[in-house]
Amino acid sequence: MSHPAAPGPTEPASNQPAPTLAVRAVLFDMDGTLVDSTAIVEQVWLEFAERYGLDYNEILRTSHGVQAGDTVRRYAPAGADIESLTAELGEMERARTDGVIALPGAEALLEALPADAIALVTSADRILADIRMRAAGLTMPATTVTAEAVTRGKPHPEGYLKAAALLGAEPADVVVFEDAPAGIAAARAAGMRTVVVGDAGGELEPGMWRIPDYSAVTVTAVKDDDGGHLITLTL
Repeated sequence: MSHPAAPGPTEPASNQPAPTLAVRAVLFDMDGTLVDSTAIVEQVWLEFAERYGLDYNEILRTSHGVQAGDTVRRYAPAGADIESLTAELGEMERARTDGVIALPGAEALLEALPADAIALVTSADRILADIRMRAAGLTMPATTVTAEAVTRGKPHPEGYLKAAALLGAEPADVVVFEDAPAGIAAARAAGMRTVVVGDAGGELEPGMWRIPDYSAVTVTAVKDDDGGHLITLTL
C-alpha cells in the first residue's frame, strides 16, 4: 500500500502548517524521549566517573542513548570487570526513580495510537524500562525491544528493524521518535523517518523533524485494506 510522500525536513515557522506524517507504525525510544530521567542518569555516570577519575562530561557526551555496557566497556580502566560494573550501575539506576516524569503529551499520544502499531525500542534492559515507564505513569507498549533483545545496541539499527518486523511494517512506513544522537543514527540507518524530541539531536536532514515535546502532536488512525493501520501524525 502506497502512502503520501513525507515532506522534507523542517522546523516550521509559526506561520507554516505543521508537518503531517502518514505511517503504519510508530516507534519510541524511552529515556529523554518518553521519560525524563536525566537527573538519575547523570548522577549514576557522575559516580562512575569520580570512582575511576574519568572525564564526566565526555562520558555524558557519548553515553546518552547507548547501552550502559557499551559505555562501561569504552571508559572503564584496563582490567576492570565490565559485567560486574555494568550490573552495579544497572542496580543503581533501578533503585532511583525520584524525579522520573513523562514528557508533556506523551501519555495522551500513547493512548491515542493503536496498541498493535507501536513499540518501545530502548537501550535499557526490560527491568529498568518497566521501572521507568511505571514511575512516569506510562503504559508499557505490548511490543518492546530492550537491551537483552539485540546483539548490537544503538547506533546500530538492529533494534529499530526488529521492532518494525514485529509490527509487520516496512521501514519506509515507520516513524521513530528519538532524542539522542546514537538513537537518531540508528533510526536513520534503519531507513525510518525520524522525529527528534528536544534539542540534543544536532542538525536535521531530509526525513527528519523536531518537536519540543508531544503537547501539540495530534493523531488519527484508521484500519486500512490490509488489516493494519494508517496513522496520520500532525506535528
